[in-house]
Amino acid sequence: MLCFACQSTIGANDNWCAQCGAAVAKRVDPDSEQRFVTILRADVVDSTGLVADLDPEEAVSRLEPALAAMRGAVRQFGGIVSKELGDGLAAVFGAPIADDNHAPLACHAAIELVRRVAALGDSGLQVRVGLHSGRVVAYMVASEYSKVYEIGGAAQHLAARLEAAAEPNQIYASEACQKLAEGNVQFEFLGRRQLKGFSEALPIYRVTGATDVSSWRVRRARSVARFVNRSNETALLRRLAQDAGPNRQTALLIGDPGIGKSRLVHEFVDELTREGWLPFHAECSPNLQGAPFSTLKSLMLSILEGAAADTDGPTRLIGLQRSAIDAVLDRPISDPEWSELEPHARGRAISEACCAILEGVVVRRRAVILIEDLHWIDRASETVMASLASLPVPGLLVLLTSRPNGVPDWVARCNAEVAALRSLGEDAGREMLDDILGSSANMADLKSRVVLHTASVPLFIEEVCRSLKDSGVLRGHWGDLALARPVGDLGIPSSIQGVIATRLDRISKEERSLLQIAAALGPQSMESMLRTVAGLSPEALQRCLIALDRAEFLVRIDVEQDGLLEFPHEMVRQVTYDSMVEKLRESVHARIFAALEANGSSHDEPNRLCYHAMRAKDWQKAFSYGRTAARKSLARSAFADAANYFEIAMTALDKTPFARSREADAVDLRIEARTAFMSAGKVAEWFDLGRDAEGRANAIDDIGRKVAAMAVRSGAQNFYGTPIEAIETGEEVARLAGEWGNPGWLNLAQYSLGQAYFIAGRYRDAEQMLGQACLRLSEPKASAPPGTTPKTLELLSCMMKSVTHTTLGEIDTGAEFHQRASTIANESNRPFDRVGAGYSAGCLALGRGNPGEAAAILEDAFAITQKYGIRLFVPVITCHLGIAYLEQGRLADARITLVEAREVARSVSYTSIVLRTSIYLALALSRLGDVQAALNMLREARNTARQQGFSGLEAEALFGEATVSPASNENDRTSILHKLRAAIAIASSSGTKPLLHRAEALLNGMLADPQGEPWRH
Repeated sequence: MLCFACQSTIGANDNWCAQCGAAVAKRVDPDSEQRFVTILRADVVDSTGLVADLDPEEAVSRLEPALAAMRGAVRQFGGIVSKELGDGLAAVFGAPIADDNHAPLACHAAIELVRRVAALGDSGLQVRVGLHSGRVVAYMVASEYSKVYEIGGAAQHLAARLEAAAEPNQIYASEACQKLAEGNVQFEFLGRRQLKGFSEALPIYRVTGATDVSSWRVRRARSVARFVNRSNETALLRRLAQDAGPNRQTALLIGDPGIGKSRLVHEFVDELTREGWLPFHAECSPNLQGAPFSTLKSLMLSILEGAAADTDGPTRLIGLQRSAIDAVLDRPISDPEWSELEPHARGRAISEACCAILEGVVVRRRAVILIEDLHWIDRASETVMASLASLPVPGLLVLLTSRPNGVPDWVARCNAEVAALRSLGEDAGREMLDDILGSSANMADLKSRVVLHTASVPLFIEEVCRSLKDSGVLRGHWGDLALARPVGDLGIPSSIQGVIATRLDRISKEERSLLQIAAALGPQSMESMLRTVAGLSPEALQRCLIALDRAEFLVRIDVEQDGLLEFPHEMVRQVTYDSMVEKLRESVHARIFAALEANGSSHDEPNRLCYHAMRAKDWQKAFSYGRTAARKSLARSAFADAANYFEIAMTALDKTPFARSREADAVDLRIEARTAFMSAGKVAEWFDLGRDAEGRANAIDDIGRKVAAMAVRSGAQNFYGTPIEAIETGEEVARLAGEWGNPGWLNLAQYSLGQAYFIAGRYRDAEQMLGQACLRLSEPKASAPPGTTPKTLELLSCMMKSVTHTTLGEIDTGAEFHQRASTIANESNRPFDRVGAGYSAGCLALGRGNPGEAAAILEDAFAITQKYGIRLFVPVITCHLGIAYLEQGRLADARITLVEAREVARSVSYTSIVLRTSIYLALALSRLGDVQAALNMLREARNTARQQGFSGLEAEALFGEATVSPASNENDRTSILHKLRAAIAIASSSGTKPLLHRAEALLNGMLADPQGEPWRH
């Protein structure tokens, strides 16, 4: 640790710097936490110029009034001054106690700050302010004599840059702050500007003023769904309204923010208004908690306005009563008797006057008073509100709303009916989503995810949907939205983070610590595991769990199953987890990891152990368990999961100390991982595995591992490169594997080389090389490299040999080798093996001229690829499925299927299938009438095939061009004859008899009828 003053080294236990004597500032790590807040930065413009010629005392006297004004404005709106900078300050809103209104409060504080400094009357004192909402690390810094609350992180730098960019007496805000405060504050968009230290220009907003729109109106304007459900609560309010005839009735609706309190009471008050009730309304505001009588003033203005509109006019006030009301409404008072009253007497007079006005109104007509957000009521209004809510007059209904932690004591004395609002049920949540998203069946999965993610809290549902629309995941209009792209993580909108954090701040430190452990464990946790990791006594644990259950943070769902607990929705868990600083997260995950290992979970749950080891930064264990989890995923054909765990294992291993043994493990891991990446269709990553492994093997001079790595790269090049490159590498690998004397790698090398020959159109070389592999793999002691089995490698070799013989027109031999592949697939019943056998079966059916049978086989194989994520086979299967549809005459199905096959092939860099699908898609387009598009596609495919060495596909493209091209003149006929002869030459050279026979038949038909085109039919 270094001294903040002189940067000298300080011992861990020193309180003073030995060099300069400065007190040591020590950060209290246990109190450090992440917070989503709004940061305010303000300074005096050109302060250096203002005090340059002044002595120190004069300089302080010149700037101190502005600093005092800044402090006062920040504190008025609940902010914390985290640092004073001589000529300015940094403040934070939303910490150390969370407040979901942190952005509007910061904006109001900034407006007040500028106003207060201007009110000093010193024209030389001008300020500029920057505001930004974002995630920070908040902590206490303790020195010998004091503690200071500070914040750290990139968010504060953006606030500082905005402050520096602002004009004198201007307030600049980031887009994040603007979005959170929009509706409560007025903004002007200034465009995008380049700020120092930021690579891209950022949108900047100028705060122009505060709005007089109530919070309810802001929320109502943003709402995109109609009011749903709440039948029980509405029935309660309806009963109270009926009972208000003979006696005043009071109801209190309690609920967490976003649960729908305001929506419910406003909907009900609107109903009463239509029935002839007089509505009076006041909303307690967090911005006005420090303003005396702010809530009462709002209510009295509403009552007086309503009374004035009544036919009999408002209640007439005399003497002190009139002065009392004028005092509440901030009107001038001329009555000398009022000024002589003691404060308590004035309070009593205000209460009596307000009650008198209300009684006078209710006597003539039924009235409903709605007081919202009682938890924010100012102190001066409280006593009067208690009196108004207790008035024993018939025809009065008083409705109050509050968060659970802010209910005043006097509410209980009003004999109020209390209703605690909970989340909507799943059905109501889906009904709300039907209103927001629309009724399309394509939205069913998203609706289910949103319901689970939000636990059907109305605000959360709306904000998550809004976030998806703003990000472009959803397009269209509210009530008729469509998915523009796949939905990833639903996330937590910034508008919700503060709401959840506010709830979290209501629980004790011990309860919060336990909740953080549960968040690290995941959506669900066992009571026994929590007890082990937290180290709490049984009594303390139960006390915390009861409190967390009551607060709906951690709900017990199965008492018998070891006390199974779960978070009500993912957002609570994520906000809880995000509140931990990295050091605390590491500690929690390390304790969880140790508990899981002690419980013997290493065999059954390597994925959980890998997860916690990674987050505990136990790299060696993360590598070990990541590899085990990858192997288990491979065993159940979960290829995407296997690839993910292999990546984790590779990352973790690279973080361990360098050693030759580590590099050997790294090479082996990449070689083993190839099957997962290959099957998952991650061809580029598969290629990189081989290349990276080869480089590492070279670095440690390990020839055996180098050959293995080259074999991995060679296999990937069949998909990722040109045939020439694939064959060159494949031949070298086969030679080296033979010289090295490792039969397993030789078998894989021969299979990969046979596949490379096939892709290049060298079909005779392919069937011979694949034949060698099939022969060797049929031996009793056949071997295969790590990551595969001899039987699966034999199946792949037989599959490719069958497809090769079918392409050559040797149907009987193709059927023989397909039968061997099918037998292995039936014995293993592995999804990957079944898809491989399905591919050769489909090709064989096409070769026999049975496209209907081929389509049925390939459709089954495609279903398996989708179910198990065998993405590498998807373009191959769908390509041949499209060909089967084409040969059946199902042209529309063929076009759709071939387009999809081509897109998937492009996404996995499977070049040969991109070309093959393009050829047959062109044939489908031609038969659908778009001949020109077909010709363009065929020419492009033919040129690419020729340039990159796909001779077999070049021949197919040439034949396709010949069948599609119109023969309207002699030049066209000459061109067609040239293409047919070129296709025949390639087919004859490669031995592809089916293509050769079709091309020769077409050529002979054209030559036999030089005047027309009957040869086409």
